[in-house]
Amino acid sequence: MNDSAAGTGTDSGTGGNSAYGKKSFKRSKSHFSDRVTADGRDGWPVEAGRYRLVVSRACPWASRAVISRRLLGLEHALPMAVTDPIQDDRSWRFTLDPDGRDPVLGIRYLAEAYEAREPGHPGGVSVPAVVDVPSGCLVTNDYQQLTLDLATEWRELHREGAPDLYPEALRDEIDEVAAEVYEDVNNGVYRAGFATGQEEYAAAHEGVFRRLELLSRRLADRRYLVGDTITEADIRLFTTLVRFDAVYHGHFKCNRRKLTEDPVLWAYARDLYQTPGFGDTVDFDHIKRHYYQVHEGINPTRIVPLGPDLSGWLAPHGREDLGGRPFGDGSPPGPVPAGEEVPAAGRP
Repeated sequence: MNDSAAGTGTDSGTGGNSAYGKKSFKRSKSHFSDRVTADGRDGWPVEAGRYRLVVSRACPWASRAVISRRLLGLEHALPMAVTDPIQDDRSWRFTLDPDGRDPVLGIRYLAEAYEAREPGHPGGVSVPAVVDVPSGCLVTNDYQQLTLDLATEWRELHREGAPDLYPEALRDEIDEVAAEVYEDVNNGVYRAGFATGQEEYAAAHEGVFRRLELLSRRLADRRYLVGDTITEADIRLFTTLVRFDAVYHGHFKCNRRKLTEDPVLWAYARDLYQTPGFGDTVDFDHIKRHYYQVHEGINPTRIVPLGPDLSGWLAPHGREDLGGRPFGDGSPPGPVPAGEEVPAAGRP
């Protein structure tokens, strides 16, 4: 999420919040692509308590990491900091914490960890970000690789009963499905929302719904995208689907139909939402306030819509009839750790 125009993972040096929607969207590669690995080959070995995961609950790319961390039981091994959903022109800020500072890193802005790593670095300040606590330096903002490493490199610190989110035998298929979802859905809604011309918007809009129709057909007779358990592919699709009616349908003009109007995808999304580790990480209040109040170029009034009605997320989905084993041979995660609960304002 090292983007010049995305409201989640924004480059705060390109005109601030008012610039959103005034230039075409282009997602850049992560500038800081070091990896935290079991053998420490990039200089960053997996070590319980050494790193801090900085996220915004508004951001779909950061939400991937939040869900993976929870499913795998890494909450204590990889402590998490949650930023204010409303960033200012200096980037994501820790104004939800006492005195406006992260209590562990001692900084007011995530940008400070970026500067500690590389003063004057190019690109934006994005989440998710992994910060080395002893040095205060950013380690990585590579949102594409991060969750794969949590599933594989951090295995020795997984909870007992943690699912295999990236099973080796299915990786080629997971990668293929995830690439299609990324291009047309995860990224497509942004290309539509930040389009500066009718043709550019129409092409992105068409791509979003063409892929959603294909996914709907794929999921009509199978509970999960790849295999019979939850994998990385499901996490990556879910983080866009859960935001679809709340922000992408109206705010990003992806309005051919709502998620609730596709019986298969709506049931699939509800199934995941009601699975421990998914819905208990979602904060609709943060999501809506971020998109509608930060993207001033798209929504200059900064008015946050009161809808949609969220109660449907808790309705029965019937997907159990398709079989599948959500956690494979494992088990669901335990209760959400104290202090990480989503406030009532963000839940159905």
